Amino acid sequence: METLKEILKAHIDYRKQLFKLAKSDIIKTYKGAALGWAWALIRPAIQIFVFWFAFTIGLRHGKPVEGYPFFLWLIAGMIPWFYMRDMITGGAASLRRYTYLVTKIKYPICTIPTFVSMSLFLVHMGLLTIVILIYMGFGYMPDIYYLQLPFYMLLMFLFFTTWGLFASVLSAMSRDFLNLVKSLTTALFWLSGILYNAQEVKPIILRKILMFNPITLVTNGYRDCFVYKEWFWENPVELRNYVLVLLVMAVLAVWAYKKLKKDVPDVL
Repeated sequence: METLKEILKAHIDYRKQLFKLAKSDIIKTYKGAALGWAWALIRPAIQIFVFWFAFTIGLRHGKPVEGYPFFLWLIAGMIPWFYMRDMITGGAASLRRYTYLVTKIKYPICTIPTFVSMSLFLVHMGLLTIVILIYMGFGYMPDIYYLQLPFYMLLMFLFFTTWGLFASVLSAMSRDFLNLVKSLTTALFWLSGILYNAQEVKPIILRKILMFNPITLVTNGYRDCFVYKEWFWENPVELRNYVLVLLVMAVLAVWAYKKLKKDVPDVL
């Protein structure tokens, strides 16, 4: 409990620095590129185009979903994935990326994954705005279901920021853990229902396992807003599963931070 209070107090005391460092993180990421921060939008746009071409033009397996073109269904799930993917790896690597804050400056290391997450979240908001404009371009205007987008965004931010604290501490202690996380990212993409509807997976046991995957649950939530037009309380099992996984991750993050925070500066 004391460790949790310490983490929360650090975030409150350094709240102004968090916003400044989040902005600095975006600048640092794309520094030296002619297009600068625009690459934050160009990279995912290229990936979306590739998948659209593959499933709509090439394989021609992209059938409409609930009357929406497959392309719109696809991007509704891929937009949160870009944030989650970058946070899975970037959050895990955050302490190693900002070693000077850990070893040379008296700065609370528990807040480093947070401002990294904030910088990625700002990019996510930009991408989300573009997706909404794309839907409008196809003739689908924003409706009342869009009001729950901030709710899913908050759940996503909380979980993956917490993941960042847990994974960054372990990655600081062991580069092997960081390499493991990076190697599993592609597998998570294909196993998390981003390119298919996880609720239609035939083996029931696999479907139940997927419903505890936070990536799957966030993806489903975004598609509920854009395509399926369902409220979050209409899927109480998914919401319950997400909260349970979030609590487990919070416990693991606090435990890892408490056990290893004193050793991290020496290892780095």
